[in-house]
Amino acid sequence: MAVDDAAPAEPDATAEGAGPAVLDPQHAGDIVGALGTLRQSEAANTRSWRRKLRLLLVIIGPGLIVMGGGNDAGGVQVYAQMGQDYGMKLLWTLILLFPVLFCCQEMAVRLGAVSGVGHGRLIYARFGKLWGTFSVADLFVINAVTIVIEFIGVEQSLSFFGLPDLWAVILSAALLFAVMAGGTYRYWERFLIALVIANFVTFPLAYFAHPSVTSSVSGAVPSLPGGLNTTTLLLIVAVVGTTIEPWQLFFQQSNVVDKRITPRWVNYERFDTGLGVLVEVIGAVALMAACAFGLAHTKAFGNFADLSSTAADLQRYVGHGAGALLALATLNGSLIGANLTALTISYTLGECPERCATPCTGSHVRPRPSTACTAC
Repeated sequence: MAVDDAAPAEPDATAEGAGPAVLDPQHAGDIVGALGTLRQSEAANTRSWRRKLRLLLVIIGPGLIVMGGGNDAGGVQVYAQMGQDYGMKLLWTLILLFPVLFCCQEMAVRLGAVSGVGHGRLIYARFGKLWGTFSVADLFVINAVTIVIEFIGVEQSLSFFGLPDLWAVILSAALLFAVMAGGTYRYWERFLIALVIANFVTFPLAYFAHPSVTSSVSGAVPSLPGGLNTTTLLLIVAVVGTTIEPWQLFFQQSNVVDKRITPRWVNYERFDTGLGVLVEVIGAVALMAACAFGLAHTKAFGNFADLSSTAADLQRYVGHGAGALLALATLNGSLIGANLTALTISYTLGECPERCATPCTGSHVRPRPSTACTAC
C-alpha cells in the first residue's frame, strides 16, 4: 500500500530512544537548501520517486561540497604528480580509498544527525577536556597549513592567466569573505555547489589527453613502480593525507547540524555523501589520467616540479586549453578548500563547550545514560 505523502512526520529519536535527536534547539526547524525548502513537519516515508528526488535535491549539499573540497590545491598537486611521474600505476591507491573515505564521512553524518552537535563538541562530551582540547588544537594547526596551501594554489592558478600574485590573493580572499559573511546559508550553499560543478572541467581535460582504458585498468592492480623507495612511499602517504583529512569530519558533521538534517533524512544525506565521494575519486582519476597520457613520451614525464610547470606542459603538448583547464580545476578546488577550512574553524570554535554550574537538561550531549555531561 502506497504511503500518503501527507502522512505525519515520523519523530526523530536519539540512540537512547528518548527525546528529540537535535539536542541543540537552535538547530531544529525547516531545512533550507540550495534547491528548495523542507518543512519540519514533512515526512520522509514516500514511494513517489518524484517526491524522493525533490527531497534529495533539498538535502543534497554537505556531502557533495565537502568532497569537492577534497580535490583542493594539495589534492590536485598530488594527483598531477602521480600521473606525471608514474602514469596510471598508482591508480589502485584511489580505488582503495573510496570505501574508507565513504565510511569516515558517513560516520560523521550519523553522528551529526543523531546528536545534533558537531564533532568537536562530541569529543569534549565523551572523552573530556584533555582530548577535546588536543583534537581542536591539532585541527587548527592542520587547517592553518591547509589554508596557506589553498592560497598558494590560487596564486599559481591565477598566475597562469597573468594575474599578479598579490592581486590573486587579495581578490580571492575578498570573494571568500563576501560569500561567507554577506549572505544566507542558501546563498552560500549555491555558491559552493556551483564551484563543485565547475570542477567537472577535469573530464574534458582527461579527454583531450586521449587516455587508454587498458593502461588505466592495469593500474588498478597494486604495485610499487620503481620498487620500495622513499619517494613512492611518501607519495602514497600524501595521497592518503590529501584524500582523508580531519577537517572533513569536523566540517560535514557541523554542516549536517547547521542544515538541520535529522535521522529522518539520513538516507538522503548518505546518498549525498556517496555521490560526493564518487565525484572526488573520479575527478582525481581524471587529473591523474590527463597528466599521465598528456605528458607521456615527453621531456616533462617523470619530472614533476609544480602545478604551474605542469599546466604549461599540458598547454604545450596537449593543447585545447588543457593548461587553462588544469588551472581552473586548481582554482576551484582551492576556493572550496579555503572556504571550508575557514568555516571548520568557525564551527569548531562555536561548538567548544562552556563550563556551567547546573546539570545537563538536554542542551548538552550526554556521553552515557544517567551521567552528567563531561563538558560541564
